[in-house]
Amino acid sequence: MTEEQDANKTESAEEATEAEGAPKKAAPKRRSTTRRASGANAAKSSAGQTGKGSKAAAGKAPAAKSGTTRRRSSPKKEPEAETPEVEQPQSRPLPRMQIKYREEVAPALIQEFEYTTPMQVPALSKIVLNMGLGEALENNKAIESATRDLTLISGQQPVTTRARKSIAGFKIREGMPIGLMVTLRGRRMYEFFDRLVSSALPRIRDFRGISREAFDGRGNYSLGIREHVIFPEIEYNTIDRIRGLQVVIVTTARSDREGLRLLEELGVPLTRTEADSRAA
Repeated sequence: MTEEQDANKTESAEEATEAEGAPKKAAPKRRSTTRRASGANAAKSSAGQTGKGSKAAAGKAPAAKSGTTRRRSSPKKEPEAETPEVEQPQSRPLPRMQIKYREEVAPALIQEFEYTTPMQVPALSKIVLNMGLGEALENNKAIESATRDLTLISGQQPVTTRARKSIAGFKIREGMPIGLMVTLRGRRMYEFFDRLVSSALPRIRDFRGISREAFDGRGNYSLGIREHVIFPEIEYNTIDRIRGLQVVIVTTARSDREGLRLLEELGVPLTRTEADSRAA
């Protein structure tokens, strides 16, 4: 009996172990199915997402194609216009009277007065034009017409001079405009001097030359002109009245003798002396 019992125990033990082992083996099968199920669900979800994405992409694809098929044509570059060559302004030549002073007058004065340096040679410093307008007290348009005429003569805008003191006898009060003044230097000075000597003075009626005694003791010369219409810039039919004019030629001469020789060399028509008339 013992052997049979032992055999039964072993069989029951094996069955128990088999019974115990069966569920143990079934468990991993269930786990694998769940894993497979979860993998399938994930695959389905991913497939659904990809399907949605593909549908969305498929829905958006035509718009993208429609936007990319038409390309904007780049504007054609127009040929650059050739810039015309600009001529550089040429420097203006020196006035004729200034060239004459440098080439002829200065060497002659150096030889005559024996200057040790060219800085001692007398030269023109400035020319001052003055025009009195006593009529401006009664005629308000006199200043405008005189300003126009003096601007044409000098080529420069004049300055209005005013009374410094009140004079009851002349009915003048302080600050009233009584004249015009222009100061010329440099190129304009030489150009005006050339016009004065070559064209204006010879147009004076019965002209016999200007005085030699109109110096102030320091080499400066003062010239009075009774009619301003002697200048070719003034048209006789356009003026309202004939006016007088004063021309002051300021030089760097230290004496009247040097100033006189300077004006003679520059071509100023001065009156003849007794010696000159005898020699002629």
